[in-house]
This record gives sequence, C-alpha cells and structure tokens, in this order.
Amino acid sequence: MNKFEQLGLNESLLKAVADMGFETPSEVQEKAIPLLLADDIDIVALAQTGTGKTAAFGFPLIQKIDTENRNTQALILAPTRELCLQITNEIKHYAKYVKGLHTVAVYGGASITEQARDVRKGAQIIVATPGRMQDMINRGLVNITQINYCVLDEADEMLNMGFYDDIVAILSTTPDEKKTWLFSATMPAEVARIAKEFMSKPTEITVGTKNSGSATVSHEFYMVNARDRYEALKRLADANPDIFSVIFCRTKRDTQHVAEKLIEDGYNAAALHGDLSQAQRDSVMKSFRGRAIQMLVATDVAARGIDVDNVTHVINYQLPDDVETYNHRSGRTGRAGKLGTSIVIVTKSEVRKIHTIEKMIKQKFEEKTIPSGIEICEIQLFHLANKIKDVEVDHEIDSYLPAIYEVMKDLTKEEVITKMVSVEFNRFLNYYKKNARDLSAQSPQEQREAKLHSGGGTRYFINIGSRDDFDWMQLKDFLKEVLELGRDDVYKVDVKEGFSFFNTDSEHSERVVETLNNITLEGRRVNVEISKNDGYENNSGRRDHGGRKSGNFTRSDKGGFRNDKGFGKKEFGGKKEFGAKKDFGAKKEFGSNDSGDRKRPDSFASRAPRRSDSFDSPKPRRTRKD
Repeated sequence: MNKFEQLGLNESLLKAVADMGFETPSEVQEKAIPLLLADDIDIVALAQTGTGKTAAFGFPLIQKIDTENRNTQALILAPTRELCLQITNEIKHYAKYVKGLHTVAVYGGASITEQARDVRKGAQIIVATPGRMQDMINRGLVNITQINYCVLDEADEMLNMGFYDDIVAILSTTPDEKKTWLFSATMPAEVARIAKEFMSKPTEITVGTKNSGSATVSHEFYMVNARDRYEALKRLADANPDIFSVIFCRTKRDTQHVAEKLIEDGYNAAALHGDLSQAQRDSVMKSFRGRAIQMLVATDVAARGIDVDNVTHVINYQLPDDVETYNHRSGRTGRAGKLGTSIVIVTKSEVRKIHTIEKMIKQKFEEKTIPSGIEICEIQLFHLANKIKDVEVDHEIDSYLPAIYEVMKDLTKEEVITKMVSVEFNRFLNYYKKNARDLSAQSPQEQREAKLHSGGGTRYFINIGSRDDFDWMQLKDFLKEVLELGRDDVYKVDVKEGFSFFNTDSEHSERVVETLNNITLEGRRVNVEISKNDGYENNSGRRDHGGRKSGNFTRSDKGGFRNDKGFGKKEFGGKKEFGAKKDFGAKKEFGSNDSGDRKRPDSFASRAPRRSDSFDSPKPRRTRKD
C-alpha cells in the first residue's frame, strides 16, 4: 500500500503521486499533510531546503480548493522568480487530474500585463514573489481580500532578502480569518514576529532539530592563504571527478570573476547573479539542470530557490555574513535523502566563524588539507579506469573494430591499456608536476594530528566508495570496526564514487591488507592496495594530502587540461568527498595573483569590498534585491 494513501489524499492526488513515482512521504510531508487536511489551522513548519516542503503544503492546498469558484482562494509567496516558477510547475503536476484548477505565477522580470490577464481569467492559486505581488496590489490588478489560505515558503529567506515590509503589507490586505501556513528552514526573530502578528495559535512542526543542518550533509573546511583561494577551488574540483556543484560568492562581481576564470581554465562553469536578465538566468539554469554546466557560481540572492537534484557539493568560496545563510547554502546538496558535502574555503582569520556555524547547525566540521598534485593524479587515474570499465559500448563501432585490431595487433593487452590510459592521463600528470606546491595552511588540529602520526603513515586504495552508500564518516567507522583499530588510527579518509583512500600508521599496514583483502561487501570481494603515495611529509615538513613530497615541483605558467580534451573533463552526478585535511581562514580578499598569469589554477588580483567579520552582531535590515 502506498504510504501517501494513509495521509488522507483524495483519488486525484493519489493518481498524480503514482505518476510521479512517489512511494514514501518525507518527514515534513508525513507530519504536515494530515494536520492540514484534518483542520483549518495556522501552521509553522521548520524543515531544511530539499525535504519536500512544496508537496507538504501543495497537496492539502489543492484538495481544499473549490474548483467551481474561479476567484483567487490561495496565495503562495516565495523569495525568487526561480522558486516561484518551480512551485507553480509542481502544483500543476500535482493537480493534473483535478479539473478546473488554475495556478498562475506572478514574478518580476516578465510582463505584468500578461500576468494580470492570466489572473483575471481565473486563478484559484497565485504563486508570487513579494515585490511583484505588492506592485500588482498597488495597481489594483489582483484581489486577495477573499483568500482562504496564504502560504509563506522559505519565509526566512524572504525576510533575509529585505521583503519584510512587502510581506507585512500583503498580509494586511488579506482577510483576518484566512489560514496561514509558514514554511521555513530557520526561525530568526523576524519570522517569529510575522508568526506572532499574523497567525492565530499556530501549530508548530519541526523536522530534525530547530535551526540545525541536514543530517545528509557532511561539512568540511580547507584553510589556505588568501592568494591561493582560487587555486584551492580548482584542486578540490580536480580531486572530485564527478563533482556537480554550486559555488557561492558574496558579490556579483566576485561571482562573475570566478565563473570567468573557471571557464577560461576549461571547466564547465557559469555565473548566476542579479545582473543577468531573466532570459540569461533561465538559460543558465536550464544548462545546469541538464548538467551541461557542472559548476554553477552564484550569489546567495540568485541561488535562492534553486532545486536541482543530485548536487554533490556546495562550495563556500567565501563565507556569508550570517549563519542562517550558510544553512541555506548547504541545503542545496544532500536532498531527497541523498548524501552531500558542504565545503568551506577559509583563511586563518575566519576559522572562528566555523565554530560559530557548528554551534548553530549542531554539526561538526571536518578539517581537511587541499589535495596535492600527485594525489589528484592518482584519483583521476582510478576514476578513468572505473569510467572505462563501466562505459556502455555503442555497437556502431563494431564495423571499425577489425581495422583497429589491425593497428594494435603488435601490442599486448597490458600495453593497450597503458597507452589508452596515458592518452588521457599524461596531460594531467604533466600539469600537476609543474603546479604541485602545498596550498594548505596548517591549522592547530592538523598540527596535532601531524604530531600524533609523526612516525609516518601508509596510504591505501580500496575498491569501495559512495556507490556502496559510504561517505567518509561511514567508511572510517566501517574500517575501524573491521580492523579493530582505535579512533585516531584511521585518518585522511577520502571517498570517491567507485573507490576510496585512507591512511593508517605504517605499523598497521600488514593487518590492513590481510584483513580487508579477505572480506566481501554485499557479495563483492573487497580489494585493498598500498598506494604509491605512502609518504606523510612533503619537503617543507608540512603534511601533504597524498603523502608524496611535492616541494621539488616548480610553478608553471601553462594551462592544465580543458574539459573538451578528455581527462580534465568533469563528469558528475556522483557522490562527493574530497579528502585532505584542512586549514582556513580567509580574510576578505578574493585572492591575489601571486605568480603572474597561470593558466589552469589562478587567482584574482581584485579585492572584494570589506565586510563585517561578525556572525553575532545584529543584522541591519536589507533592502529588497529581487
């Protein structure tokens, strides 16, 4: 029996649910839908982005609408045009078997005349951004004085964007007896004020812990010098061949610069910020959803409302000014029960902000180091091997195979494999031989760990990864249990899609190899090998992610590998985990160029405007930016 049937949905909605393949409601749906269907109540629902809130209010709302009445009966307010359109489309999908129900999107950047005409034709549900809705009310183009329901979706984001006055004005236009449903990830003071002023004894439901981060998102930080911020970003991307990410910057200017540099260096990237036209924004989001773009560089305002499946990483190129914004950023990954990773690139002066965020989201960050060039090469090599193994053969190639066999008839199988892999791998290896300096600034935790493992360590490759439902924490726990080792005996655990790396002190290497090579995981034999990157100190005495000394490498002014040339090409969809331990703290600089014009990894000479470092000081009310 489909569990949605137990929530009280009618037959029309259950048919739509079946068509969409939904079988098990999310926690917020399971809690909210029965309450909203059973009674006409005000409700405050606190749940992270990506937990299914649209269906949680959408299903009950559709079921309560009188389709015989063409007047507007419900208003849904959302912070951005993207989210407004997304909610509208989802409501239409949910109501595909409900005859006579019309939903209209009202948002800035499109013709207000056409939107008013659509409303006049009969729109029982209006989904709107606050700015455009207030504009239409002022012009007398809509009538919401008789609505029965008002939904505030992503309420904290709307207020954080400066929509407080608009929301108050809109709600003041609605009847007192309407029911208000407020959905929010966090409960800051302004949201609580809205609830107190415009809601009557609201029922509160909370998914997870109030204001906490999602349990499906792991949090990492990497500490670098300010000038190396951009190069660190590229290292992290190269260390995760399957990355599909949103990269957050503070300003529109920084966002555009980072995106342009990534594109110049051969990555599939694009910028999303407020200076783009609606057509440009739509084009970028279409490409991102279709995975033609793998690294979307965005401002917080522009990214609000992004709902894209399988985002593997959120990368905080610069930390936001407030903790709540970090929570919204990290909510772009780890959605629908899937695992995700939120990464922060910081300088030493910003480490204290990490501790502030930890207190708010009630989760710990893992300190990691920026991967070394040699380790990135090793990761890419195993990724290429797995990609070749898993590729689906198009048999249109069959007619060419005899000629190909003839060309390679004098080569052994081993030689063919070696040469084929080298075609893609050599460019990557050559680049990182020239650009392999250590980027990580040592944090106190890394110094402690380096001292703990001062005798050196052994690096291992293991043939299990995120496709086996492991993240780095789960794999570390699994290894400690199987190997019967202590809490600190397994470290530097980096999980990729089809394989992983980890370290132990060298004294445990015999136990690791013998134990793990004699077990199976869900019927598949586990294979563990000692990685060639088995050192632990680089030439500067600082820990290197892969353990291979890299101090003898020199900088290159040449480019790396472009996306259209094979091994440097990014592919995504997969899990995440970068590995590497490490240090941050970034000032407010964008990162200065310290070595001339470098092609692949680079930094920016520009400097971002100064902002307050304080996460704890009261925030001034912001002006609306939509």
